[in-house]
Amino acid sequence: MAPSPPRRPSRRRGGGRPGGAMEALYFAYGSNLLRERLLLGSAAAPCGTARLPDFKLDFGHHQGRTSPVWHGGTATIVQSPGDEVWGVVWKMNTSNLSSLDKQEGVADGIYVPIEINVHTPAGKVLTCRSYQMRDYVRGPPSPQYKKVICMGAKQNGLPTEYQKKLEAIETNNYAGPVPIFEEIEAAVKASKANFA
Repeated sequence: MAPSPPRRPSRRRGGGRPGGAMEALYFAYGSNLLRERLLLGSAAAPCGTARLPDFKLDFGHHQGRTSPVWHGGTATIVQSPGDEVWGVVWKMNTSNLSSLDKQEGVADGIYVPIEINVHTPAGKVLTCRSYQMRDYVRGPPSPQYKKVICMGAKQNGLPTEYQKKLEAIETNNYAGPVPIFEEIEAAVKASKANFA
């Protein structure tokens, strides 16, 4: 049976307290696996890892154009019965969704927000917001982008077999400067120094 297509998200996720801030769950599977990358865009708290069944991770260029930020393909999720994508569920205030949309290029039509159901290791099913690239042409990521995804997978303890799959992803061997990667590396070093 083919999986049902993902739905456009609604913004009605309730915070538990009457009159309290509205909260949303966001499933990250690409560079936002890494806490320091996500926090460049918006404040969020990790809720743990989760699995998205019947999807696979892919990389590509929106309308065939290489990302000027990452100098290669960026991650997306594609329906694929029998496959699965692992990621991290982040809890954030719904007021932060606009900055997340901005980071994902929603206004420019690069990614579209979708609503998906993910499964936690404990067997809970969570309805989350995630993003899917529109009109993409497949293409490998830069080594720097792949490294951020692998760092995030390790940081959050995604399953070892899945981490190996990420490590095996072919890159485009781009060797030029990637300023956002340097920013993220600096943020990672700073957070390690704070916890030392």
